Amino acid sequence: MIQLKEYTIPFVGLKQGLHQFEYQIDNTFFEHFEYDEFNAAAVKTELEFNKKTTMFELQFKATGTVNVNCDLTNEPFDLPIENELFLVVKFGNEYNDENEEILILPHGEYEINIQQYIYELIVLAIPSKRVHPGVEDGTLKSDILEKLDELSPTENTIVEDQEETDPRWDKLKNLLNDK
Repeated sequence: MIQLKEYTIPFVGLKQGLHQFEYQIDNTFFEHFEYDEFNAAAVKTELEFNKKTTMFELQFKATGTVNVNCDLTNEPFDLPIENELFLVVKFGNEYNDENEEILILPHGEYEINIQQYIYELIVLAIPSKRVHPGVEDGTLKSDILEKLDELSPTENTIVEDQEETDPRWDKLKNLLNDK
């Protein structure tokens, strides 16, 4: 993965205290990660970078929309997303990002690249099941939805399946009930 310059923060030149950064994320950002689940993306990511003497506190906040396909109908729709991430950056002997809330940079580092955290912030904001709002409220008209309704089981077919049982199995079920 190529590290993008616009997401690299040289913290050596920053004064102690709170610093604000803002990023507009679109599909070109996700192309660097070879992530193609979004048809389009328009996400505003804000970062509050709090520089302290021995560590940094990074508060990420992402709001916006991503255009995705519905899992039921495959119709594209704009999905609003909102997510937050808090990260503490400390210094140690070697690079360590095993803990999702603490990043350890080696002593002597002078910059931090945050593109991976922005990527995870946005991707993890997407629900596992993406359903078009028109499906939920019943206003979407789609050939796929009509076919699903046509093929869905009705109450009559369920009752018929329950009535047709083999009498030999009924005798065996009675053995269990006789205890």
